[in-house]
Amino acid sequence: MAAKERQLDLVTIGRSCIDLYGEQVGGRLEDMGSFAKYIGGSPTNTAVGAARLGLRSALLTRVGADHFGRFITEQLAREGVSTRGVLEDPERLTALVFLGIRDADTFPLVFYRENCADMALQASDVDEGLLRDAGAVLINGTHLSRDNVFEASLRACQIARGNGARVVFDIDYRPVLWGLTRKDMGENRFVAHDGVTARLQQVLPLCDLVVGTEEEVHILGGSTDTLAALRAIRERTPALLVLKRGPHGCVAFAGAIPDRLDDGLVGEGFRVDVFNVLGAGDAFMAGFLRGWLRDEPLEACCRYANACGAIVVSRHGCSPAMPTWEELQAFLASDARPFRLRDDAALEQLHWATTRVGRWDELMVLAMDHRSQFEALCAQVGADPARIPAFKALALRAVDRVAHGQPGFGLLLDGRYGMRALEAAADYPYWIGRPIEMPGSRPLDFESSADVATELATWPGNHVVKCLAFYHPDDPDDLRARQERQLLRLQDAARKTGHELLVEIIASNSGAVDDDTAARAIQRLYDLGMRPDWWKLEPSDSAAAWRNIGRTIVANDAHCRGVVLLGLSAPQEDLVASFQVAAAQPLVKGFAVGRTIFAEAAARWLGGEIDDETAVDDLAARFGVLVEAWRQARSAKIGHPAAADCA
Repeated sequence: MAAKERQLDLVTIGRSCIDLYGEQVGGRLEDMGSFAKYIGGSPTNTAVGAARLGLRSALLTRVGADHFGRFITEQLAREGVSTRGVLEDPERLTALVFLGIRDADTFPLVFYRENCADMALQASDVDEGLLRDAGAVLINGTHLSRDNVFEASLRACQIARGNGARVVFDIDYRPVLWGLTRKDMGENRFVAHDGVTARLQQVLPLCDLVVGTEEEVHILGGSTDTLAALRAIRERTPALLVLKRGPHGCVAFAGAIPDRLDDGLVGEGFRVDVFNVLGAGDAFMAGFLRGWLRDEPLEACCRYANACGAIVVSRHGCSPAMPTWEELQAFLASDARPFRLRDDAALEQLHWATTRVGRWDELMVLAMDHRSQFEALCAQVGADPARIPAFKALALRAVDRVAHGQPGFGLLLDGRYGMRALEAAADYPYWIGRPIEMPGSRPLDFESSADVATELATWPGNHVVKCLAFYHPDDPDDLRARQERQLLRLQDAARKTGHELLVEIIASNSGAVDDDTAARAIQRLYDLGMRPDWWKLEPSDSAAAWRNIGRTIVANDAHCRGVVLLGLSAPQEDLVASFQVAAAQPLVKGFAVGRTIFAEAAARWLGGEIDDETAVDDLAARFGVLVEAWRQARSAKIGHPAAADCA
């Protein structure tokens, strides 16, 4: 099969686990109190890294029929990695690894891999159709440590070779996984062992590319003399050999091994502060393959590989730290990067923006995150506020009745009265927003914890943080400064907890509004370093105002998710009219409207006049009218000249 006909560039085979990364840095693993959960395992990390760099990758492995196995499969899909070869094992659990960052040289690991799912992979699990679709297959050393996984890896190599695909060998040597060290010595990288060397060398005749560190080359070549080890490897394979040398970059050997390492093709490393070496080798492999599988010059392959490794050593985690192609290009284009690469705000913003999950071409949201308004409504109709949570739970039913599980729909719900609905929404595919501001506060204050970061740390990762600010660009200096400090504090907290941020701006309560007001407010926040994922803005019937908003956002943040319109309790017909103007602006993705939809039903339900089903009927009908109005307005504006007038 010709390479151009293949559906995949790469299939990686082997370890797939949950990485539980200690969030405290600079101490013993024994003293770490919380852990971040990521997908991990060398071939899994490489598959993710390759996908982020634009390669079509897939993973062949087993995961447990458990929550963690499902997380791996779901996260791979979110990353764009094909899961055709991810098999569910009902008899075994998904493997776990606990990892820590002690100092620049010490990274403790504890592997929980006793009878784990990925080590049960066997030759019959290898899908020949999957491998026929791939331009290359990658195997790694850990999956040569037992007979069944060795046979599976060998079969995959043979199928690949038989179909004209290339074979990549990541030596990936962890002595503890071969039973050569105590279980608490997971970070140990080298123990000489003739049996391991003999086992690893069996696959060399099938390989087209072999990649490893000096320690890994030593075990594969059976010598602690690096040149001697390389020559022993060369005797068994004509493959391209790539020696990883950490901060010194790498050396590639396409032919005979020279008398000095530096006589190979040297890829210079990048000078950056080492924060975490774990995962850097997997990033190196992904970067190298991005060039090699597209037949780029070897120098370019090495440059991509070294850059990817440098980026990952500056971050927490393995798979989440992998750069995207756009991010890699930005890194390579700049010579002004800081030594502490994680202090490069522009690069970190690009990483965040290009690794966010999901795409939202439209977003239509039922906003029921109101708190003080519901309390006032209860007082008005004489209802017990304890009934509010039950009414808010009806919002999910109403949205689902309109959406039928389709993308592009969402809810805004609060944790005070909407928690039961938020919990139920976890089983649905809808966008979820959640407010953080104290209702009505000006200057802006936050609800719940005095420390907004500790509050966000208790929220599920898919909850978008929504913050309403009554903010006008002409506010008094001291008021404006206080609000801006709060917004910057919130953005910092949201990034550190991994939550997207929606900033809602209402200026009309605080001063005169013209065609430039919203754009000036947005520009001022951008100038301060704000880069929210979403904006929620007041409706306007001014095309000029929307053009100004669009130009401002595009000029400052090309990766902004977009804008949704708020309702301000406007009559339905007024909102529909505003849609006609806003729909011409490509960045406006939809609406997040509340009281226009729920006010009447809430009053009647809280007052005991209607039951749940009638309330859901009413909510769904009103929500559906706005959905249809938005879609009609958007459809009518496709190709409209104003739609392109935002640059």
